[in-house]
Amino acid sequence: MKNVYLDNAATTQVHPNVIAKMQEALGTYGNPSSTHSFGRTAKTAIESARKTIAKYINAQPSEIIFTSGGTEADNMIIRCTVRDLDVKTIITTRIEHHAVLHTVEELEQKGLIQLLYVDLDAFGNPDIAHLEILLQKDESKKLVSLMHVNNEIGNKIDLEEITLLSKKYGALVHSDTVQSLGHYNWDVKAFPIDFLAAAAHKFHGPKGIGFAFIRKNSGLSCMISGGSQERGLRAGTESFHNIVGLEEAFIHAYDNLDEEKKYVEDLKSYFIDKVYKEIQGAKFNGHSGDLEKSTYTLVNVCLPITEDKAMLLLFNLDMKGIACSKGSACQSGSDAGSHVLNQILSAEDMKKPSVRFSFSTYNTKEDIDYTIDVLKGIIEA
Repeated sequence: MKNVYLDNAATTQVHPNVIAKMQEALGTYGNPSSTHSFGRTAKTAIESARKTIAKYINAQPSEIIFTSGGTEADNMIIRCTVRDLDVKTIITTRIEHHAVLHTVEELEQKGLIQLLYVDLDAFGNPDIAHLEILLQKDESKKLVSLMHVNNEIGNKIDLEEITLLSKKYGALVHSDTVQSLGHYNWDVKAFPIDFLAAAAHKFHGPKGIGFAFIRKNSGLSCMISGGSQERGLRAGTESFHNIVGLEEAFIHAYDNLDEEKKYVEDLKSYFIDKVYKEIQGAKFNGHSGDLEKSTYTLVNVCLPITEDKAMLLLFNLDMKGIACSKGSACQSGSDAGSHVLNQILSAEDMKKPSVRFSFSTYNTKEDIDYTIDVLKGIIEA
């Protein structure tokens, strides 16, 4: 039996160079806040990592704040803008990652904000005209939070257009870029976005580390108290070995971006062609079947499978050695169904199984051939 890992949108295999750097870093055991040579060695490496990341996205090092991952970065940004910057209205969509949705819903329930949702088209794209209406709704301070690449259906939004429109009305702009940082080139000086969130494990780095881009002079203060680490924005001894791993993964991702993007894009294109040719009745959700309008790293496909077979689809794929997902890994074990697909699919299509397959440079066309053959076998059984 083959082992085929096609769940890279959930997490990626750690690159061997990253593992080697982290193992080396574990030998540097000084506390980065200590003033002796052991501590200074660790602190120097952390600041080197900060400078490296800043260089690749054209930010200032002081604008990079290390976190435990994308969820913490999203929470830090959203909660602190409400607390520190007098944000009274948050504009988002109903298909954001739950790190954003659950946070803004909680803030609304506590009466701290007014929560407004941008309308979506049939593919899951935000309606820009409706966004402008919401931006003009009242004079309250607003935060627009829209993810650059949707983690379930892969849609890409025009973040520059949205940022410039939002700025026209004086709004702050945040984007969960967990599925795109490490996969696309970024220049935060090209347009005035205020906040981004990233996670290393989405681009072959370790779990438990990420960062927030927080524009200089944003006015945010700490969410976690107890120390002066991370420019006073996040107290706690830094996860030194993870930060070193994040840096190495970031370097590898961007130094090899064009080559690896082309390789993975070819895999996605091959997968799409195989599905159309060999699985009659299959449909791609959102824009995931469109190479221009979605990320090159994933597809989300609605399969023509009866309800009784659908119940065991992921189990049967797993038994054949194929790892994939019915949605975000954060939703595993939930019977509620995908909140993303619920917004864009018909009631009839929601009865069918939709599966997300996501790719990396560790995958091959042979992996895809095997996966399509297994899917055909399940459908035709």
